[in-house]
Amino acid sequence: IVIAATNRPDVLDPALLRPGRFDRQVTIPLPDVKGREEILKIHAKKVQMADGVDMSIIARGTPGFSGADLKNLINEAALGGARNNKTELNLADFEWARDKVMMGTERRSMVMSEKEKRNTAYHEAGHALVSALLPKSDPIHKVTIVPRGRALGMTAYLPEKDNHSYDLEFLSNRITIAMGGRAAEEIIFDEVTTGASNDIQQATDTIRNMICRWGMNKSFGPIVFGSDNQQYVLGRNIGKGREYSEKTASEIDKEMRKTIKFHDEKAKKLLRDNIDVLHKIVEVLIKEETVEGSYIMDLLGQNKSKVEPVGG
Repeated sequence: IVIAATNRPDVLDPALLRPGRFDRQVTIPLPDVKGREEILKIHAKKVQMADGVDMSIIARGTPGFSGADLKNLINEAALGGARNNKTELNLADFEWARDKVMMGTERRSMVMSEKEKRNTAYHEAGHALVSALLPKSDPIHKVTIVPRGRALGMTAYLPEKDNHSYDLEFLSNRITIAMGGRAAEEIIFDEVTTGASNDIQQATDTIRNMICRWGMNKSFGPIVFGSDNQQYVLGRNIGKGREYSEKTASEIDKEMRKTIKFHDEKAKKLLRDNIDVLHKIVEVLIKEETVEGSYIMDLLGQNKSKVEPVGG
């Protein structure tokens, strides 16, 4: 029996997959939330843990992690605990390790001007507040303005379960949340920064997929524009030709601009309607550098505002 493994079955020579050769394919997916919890428990046996550490919380906060990623997380937690002369690890150590694996090492030595710090605080608070106000969004875990990797701050979420498919409302809310940081900057400072570049990219990609791949746009309906069949030479992607007319491409661009403008305006309205809460979140962020999601929900009275579902 000959066994081989690859992460790119799409670039294999079809001759390799003929009967009598590698004729049986077994897909091994990334672990789900229950699988991640069990993997974490196995690796955690090698470290001394405090009582009451709930690995299910870490498992929920690590969607998309492989077994190797989870092992690395445990090792990072152990190293961090050793640096702090701890005899046992608590939940905070594992959360710190998760953030390091996901976002990079904290850059507390990085000097930010007061203006940059406030701008980052309003940006991250904008994401968090919009998310807290919208239904069908993942619960907020925490918001921080401690720089990590290339990011000046981050808003972390704690999904209640792994999602394998997404509906129109969830994706629409995701776009609005992505625009929330930029919207907050524009409302407060009447200008925007480069900090929103990744958010805009995510929003643009989501809208393009909703129109071109997922049939979630009323103007175009259930049609796929372009195929997923990429062209490869020696394993290198050389792209593909466009499979629709210039007129259709122009209409898609127009619809994308219209959609992203709609969600930008929606984010601004949500923030303006809850501007006092936005200021309070920022006050705590400036002082403490990190705000727990539960604090934001307390400010909102434990209830998300009822926002109408968005059509595409």
